[in-house]
Amino acid sequence: MHGKAWSIVILILTGLCVASRSDRVVHLNAVDDQSTARSAAVPDPAKDLVYVCPMDPDVRSHNPGVCRRCGMALVAGVPDPVEFHLDVSVSPSSPEPNRPATVQFFVRDPWKDRPVSGFNLVHEKLFHTFVVSQDLQFFEHGHPAFVAEGVFQYPITFPKAGMFRVLGDFYPVGATPQLTTETVFVRGVPPAPVQLGRDYSPKTGANMQVSLSTIPEQPIAGNRTQMRFTLHPDHGLQKYLGAWGHMLAASDDLIDMMHEHPFIADGGPKVEFELVFPRARTYRVWVQFQKDSVVNTVHFDVPVQTLQ
Repeated sequence: MHGKAWSIVILILTGLCVASRSDRVVHLNAVDDQSTARSAAVPDPAKDLVYVCPMDPDVRSHNPGVCRRCGMALVAGVPDPVEFHLDVSVSPSSPEPNRPATVQFFVRDPWKDRPVSGFNLVHEKLFHTFVVSQDLQFFEHGHPAFVAEGVFQYPITFPKAGMFRVLGDFYPVGATPQLTTETVFVRGVPPAPVQLGRDYSPKTGANMQVSLSTIPEQPIAGNRTQMRFTLHPDHGLQKYLGAWGHMLAASDDLIDMMHEHPFIADGGPKVEFELVFPRARTYRVWVQFQKDSVVNTVHFDVPVQTLQ
């Protein structure tokens, strides 16, 4: 067979392999996060250069060198803010409430649709996921295991029927941080539509109380809002996954989901986040703080209006 024909066959077979991987759950042993990450220190896309192969733009590195595929010298530049492809599948394919399932994430590059092999550690993990039910009653923050090239898996038991929104938060080597939201449906009768009102009342977690105030008092869509949390008692406060706190804000229709970390925090009782709510909706805001090795998760409901 001629060289050109062999090339066509190889490309077809490669495409079939790539297409099939996102449709199955591989159930491999997890790979250690430390050995998988190409860079333990998270690069800053605004300051750090990325080195790209001019022939194969999916080959990227934070260090100079040559392309592992074609041997060309890598060219320095600033990472493009491109969106990577993320396929989300569930095993079993039609999950049922209160039965174990596995969510699989398959990350592919945006240039040649190849599985991504290198990821940066972000807050001690290669991949963060948030799972929220459509009635906003179920919230889970977890960390899928890296099991194969481009593939992460996360075991979960969905507690009820209906729609669940799944947020994937990851940082491919040589790219920019990625936030991608997908939808999973669980068999059965879905819950009634949610109705949220303003709820700034202090909340009691596992071993602390958390209160909220916002500046401005009435958040406006498209403008910056300061989310000021007060923790009591604050002794024993610890960083959780490398940060003094974690926040997920989700609109009541689950279209908007935002993962944030504190803007101001020093281990004391005051922790401040900054957030720009994109639309005039009511947002449920979950925050997580760790005290004496216990993670506290509480939520508040924040109505957002348009500028009058």
